Amino acid sequence: MSVPERIPPWAESLALFLQSEPGLEAVKLDREARTVSVATLGEIDEAQLRVHLREVLAEVDADGAPSIDQTVNLPGGVRVEHRGTSTELRSPTCDTSPRFWKWREFAWPEPSTEAEDGDQHDHEEHDWRFLAGLAATCGVLGIASWLLSENLGELSGGALILAIGALVAGGWDAAVDSWKNIRRRKLDIHFLMLAVAIGAVFIGAWNEAIILLFLFSAAGAMEAYALERTHRAVDALLQSAPKHATRVDAAGHEVQVPVEELVISDHVAVKPGDAYPADGVVLSGSSASDEATLTGESVPVEKSAGDLVFSGTLNLWGAVVFEVQRLPAESTLQKIIRLIQTAQKLRAPSERFTDKFGGRYTLVALGGCGAMFLFWWLGLGLPPLISDGATASAFYRTMTLLVVLSPCALVLSIPSAILAAIAWGARHGVLFRGGGAIEKLADVSMVALDKTGTLTTGELKVLRYESLPRGREEEVMRLAHALEANSQHPIARAIVKDARQRGLTGPEVTDFSSITGRGVRGRVGNTRIVLGRRELLLEGPLAGWVNQLPPASPDLAEVWLVGEDLVGRVLLQDELRAESAGVLADLKSMRLHLAMLTGDRRQTAESVAREIGLDDVRAGLSPEEKVTAITELRNRHGRVAMVGDGVNDAPCLAAADVSIAMGARGSDAALEQAEVVLMEDRIENVLAAIRLSRRAKVVIRQNLALSLSVVVVMTIMAVVGQVPLGLGVAAHEGSTVVVCLNSLRLLWRTG
Repeated sequence: MSVPERIPPWAESLALFLQSEPGLEAVKLDREARTVSVATLGEIDEAQLRVHLREVLAEVDADGAPSIDQTVNLPGGVRVEHRGTSTELRSPTCDTSPRFWKWREFAWPEPSTEAEDGDQHDHEEHDWRFLAGLAATCGVLGIASWLLSENLGELSGGALILAIGALVAGGWDAAVDSWKNIRRRKLDIHFLMLAVAIGAVFIGAWNEAIILLFLFSAAGAMEAYALERTHRAVDALLQSAPKHATRVDAAGHEVQVPVEELVISDHVAVKPGDAYPADGVVLSGSSASDEATLTGESVPVEKSAGDLVFSGTLNLWGAVVFEVQRLPAESTLQKIIRLIQTAQKLRAPSERFTDKFGGRYTLVALGGCGAMFLFWWLGLGLPPLISDGATASAFYRTMTLLVVLSPCALVLSIPSAILAAIAWGARHGVLFRGGGAIEKLADVSMVALDKTGTLTTGELKVLRYESLPRGREEEVMRLAHALEANSQHPIARAIVKDARQRGLTGPEVTDFSSITGRGVRGRVGNTRIVLGRRELLLEGPLAGWVNQLPPASPDLAEVWLVGEDLVGRVLLQDELRAESAGVLADLKSMRLHLAMLTGDRRQTAESVAREIGLDDVRAGLSPEEKVTAITELRNRHGRVAMVGDGVNDAPCLAAADVSIAMGARGSDAALEQAEVVLMEDRIENVLAAIRLSRRAKVVIRQNLALSLSVVVVMTIMAVVGQVPLGLGVAAHEGSTVVVCLNSLRLLWRTG
């Protein structure tokens, strides 16, 4: 029986953190794939989680982990399980809880030294203009060197200096990246390119070496340009965040302060044209807000007392005072920025494969080319280093083979498309939590939708007014508006909104009071008016008469109004989104199966389903029953995407293969749990997200097909025949440029 190895200190530290963070249920580390996943149940302090994970992962890189498979239960009930290169820590829980966990993946930071931290030369962080300048310098000096050598008949003197300058400019970025990776004991495609260029110079093929590095540096500039385009969405959000705020003290004095000094409950004044410095609720004033940077919605949103405002959105025309409800660092804007930044760093499963593939492939390519050099030299008797007339040397052919084997285009095929898709989505209010969400969403065959807040707006709308005796419906409307103008209940908001749209105003109400959970009452002139639920009327003299009235339809809500000589009621209905039917029809045309999962009554759900053309309706479901329904749909149709509001539907969102949250303005649960967040409360964005993911999948396939075919065809030609080094360079780097350009198409169109 083997003796369990000691539990490393980082595991004990992580176990203590699991116990101290109620929303964190499990952590899984894969040291070979360099991924870290966390399981959450509810909300967690993401900032604290990131800090702690970074500290732990640094310890893991330094200390490693047990080399044998073992499972250990630590004090407090945390279970630590080691399997190969994977370690999972799980807090004590019941058997059913893991079904509701939401797994998320975080980027594993690369180990670095202080020197490296102070000298950031990551390829993706270089400005594309700098890289383009290097490529242009390489091209200009290379052409000048070629022209001068043609006139002189040889490469010497000034032509040689120009050629060296071209090689330095073209290979500068690759040399910096290669040196950084060599210090980490890693090799990549940059090293391959430098090796080929140096080999070409060694055999006298200066022009081919310059062409290779020119195209390679130009492709690098193209890649950096694509990355910068994907980061512009975050940059726009960062720029929209104001740096100062006008705080209003108790005496009404206005003081200009940095936004970092704002605290919850501060009163802040915002003038026309200024951006809101934090999330809050309007106390006084009225205006309209431009929320395009946050949600993609171009239509201004009206704001008055009681309405929510969001950090970074623009106050258009009126002066308002609002109360801070969230610190600027925890505002919706900052959460979205962190979400996009995390998504751009996370790797999709196929991306992780190409990341690992690049380093291993480099070693295989070097070994294979070395073997072919020996075969051509010793096996076929070709000149080893110097070409003999029309016969290329073994070394020349080896350099050509090394060029065509370099997988630049293949490595860029997936991440370039994923990042472009994330950028397009961020600009249009569709946020993906990493490339994995894009890949999975492209493969869904079943879309399950919640009713309230998804297919409907979640807001009640007045359907009609009724009066007894008939003909006094407008009077019922005015009296209902007068009473409900003093209430914030959803029914009250619907009645007031309807009256305003009709241009009606109610009479003045005195002696207003609320009857908790049942209704409101007040006096209009000398007449006492009561408005509320049917149950409120059962206690008065009208009880026998009310019992004889037919109830409202199951899909409607009702409130009754009673005066001295007037009885009436207001019928309301959850407002169906006007776009729901069209979106569902488009989803059906994409050969997707659709189903409604709702906790509402069957009659209500079926009424909505008939109106929007939905056949599969599952009503009256509890949260647990929704999870069961998701499992059943998966077994019947395959991968399932669930669309909900991100709060009430958390269990079934967690159970689905892809979770999509509607209406994420101010919804922490949606930002925390969903893999796809629709920042604007529009169901059309579900369609946009699926189309975008499918488009990205097509682009990825095109990129892979192009890059693989070029490598395979050119490799065969280089092995069985004689391929000029220049042709190999053009084919290799040309495919890399085409792959980048093809991915950039996702920034402008999705269909």
